[in-house]
Amino acid sequence: MKFKDYYQTLGVERNATQDDIKHAYRKLARKYHPDVSKDPDAEARFKELGEAYAVLKDPEKRVAYDQMGSEWKAGQDFQPPPGWDAGFEFSRYDAAPGDAAEFSDFFETLFGRQGQHAQAHRTMHAQGQDHHARVMIDLHDAYRGAQRSISLRMPALDAQGRVTTHERTLDVSIPKGVRAGQHLRLAGQGGPGRGEGPAGDLYLEIAFNPHPDFRAEGRDVYLDLPLAPWEAALGATISTPTPEGPVQLTIPPGSVAGRQLRLKGRGIPGSPPGDLYVVLKIALPPADSESAREAYRTLAKAFDFNPRTHLKG
Repeated sequence: MKFKDYYQTLGVERNATQDDIKHAYRKLARKYHPDVSKDPDAEARFKELGEAYAVLKDPEKRVAYDQMGSEWKAGQDFQPPPGWDAGFEFSRYDAAPGDAAEFSDFFETLFGRQGQHAQAHRTMHAQGQDHHARVMIDLHDAYRGAQRSISLRMPALDAQGRVTTHERTLDVSIPKGVRAGQHLRLAGQGGPGRGEGPAGDLYLEIAFNPHPDFRAEGRDVYLDLPLAPWEAALGATISTPTPEGPVQLTIPPGSVAGRQLRLKGRGIPGSPPGDLYVVLKIALPPADSESAREAYRTLAKAFDFNPRTHLKG
């Protein structure tokens, strides 16, 4: 996937005001509208302009897009870093497929298929909008539960029409057993109500910080465990880390790379709890000395072994 520089597409600076962005889009949209332009690429260019404007006209999308910084160049290979939009508070809602028509994979990777902001009720007293934010927690928080102070940034416009952010900090209880993708509802912490209407709610989507050893899929947790060749061939008892502390794991003789050993109930707590899967990997000792190389030569002579006999042709 290639990075899209929406500012370059509209021909504006990154510090442009919302009015600058609107004027640039209108000028270019008139120039490249397929009904009036004779440019052979007019339709594609018009769609690119519409996508760029959909992001930059919206303070919430724009401030999240800006979070990735200016070092990315248009056309570079791109994958958003984990948690790239964590900590931003949005009032958007997810739309049904097709509402955001014909936007690129780049757009959908960052923002999904989304419609416009939910419209406020035009009454004297109405409930405020619900807000949404993604927050990053450690995997260990899901095992034990935790109290965390979470800072959220809400996009806004200043008096000059430039995008700024307001920050607030909330004390949040992370329940034991929470899963990635689960939403925590904080009643009354969304947008303010109209008149005497109640405030909306804030929904926190949980995501896990990358862990050097473990990865979670639902309630199940996975660990890659390197083994020496003799441990895999002969079997061994290995001290193995788990999110709840090390355990002694028995490696069956004749184990192969990719084999999964299941530790029942040692995944993320729940009813029922998940499992911990230990995925075996074979690590080869380096042949970095003459004695090590000689050991490999002896091994090669000791076995009539061809690992490629299964290949055809």
